Amino acid sequence: MNISKENAADILSRVDHTLLKAFAKWEDIEKLCDEAVRCGTASVCIPACYVKRVSEKYKEKLCVCTVIGFPLGYSDTETKVFEARKAIENGASEIDMVINVTDVKNGDFDAVEKEIGALRDATKGKILKVIIETCYLTEEEKIKLCQIVTGQKADYIKTSTGFGTAGATVEDVRLFKENVGPDVKIKAAGGIRTVEDAVAMIEAGADRLGTSALVSLLAE
Repeated sequence: MNISKENAADILSRVDHTLLKAFAKWEDIEKLCDEAVRCGTASVCIPACYVKRVSEKYKEKLCVCTVIGFPLGYSDTETKVFEARKAIENGASEIDMVINVTDVKNGDFDAVEKEIGALRDATKGKILKVIIETCYLTEEEKIKLCQIVTGQKADYIKTSTGFGTAGATVEDVRLFKENVGPDVKIKAAGGIRTVEDAVAMIEAGADRLGTSALVSLLAE
């Protein structure tokens, strides 16, 4: 797809430039961060163990995002709260939390609501994104989670970890757009590997894109 320099810059400004592989080395993280600074991405999304080091090196040049309860989401709420507070203490300004999908599948939406509320309290003043892992959910469960995320005043609802059986789909982004409140934004993540994918997600209603591929495609 041929796009203008201005459109490329707009897409990049929505990207959480991501590296969450278990074997990511410091030089890989540095490369990611340098690319993000050069290309003006929304943030870098990195493992919590690198947050302090990146924050100290790049300071105000970068917005640092990290993940909590990642990737399976079934650690207890107190552990997630601790993780989030520690990440913020170390310099993170955006937190992407994974819900406990087992609670959803058991129909315990009260537990999901309380957990998101606890993370919202722990991240006041910072951006909270709630990963619901759409690949495991029915449409009814997705809609219910849109309502819960809205009610708990999270900043974003996010499709996927990228570690599940599938990632973001245009259909799920559209479903979110129809069912979240006006103050909740949408992050599409997982499987966004082309400019065409990115444009489709944005047109469907995504405000952020979690991806590791777009910077290399759009940097020039």
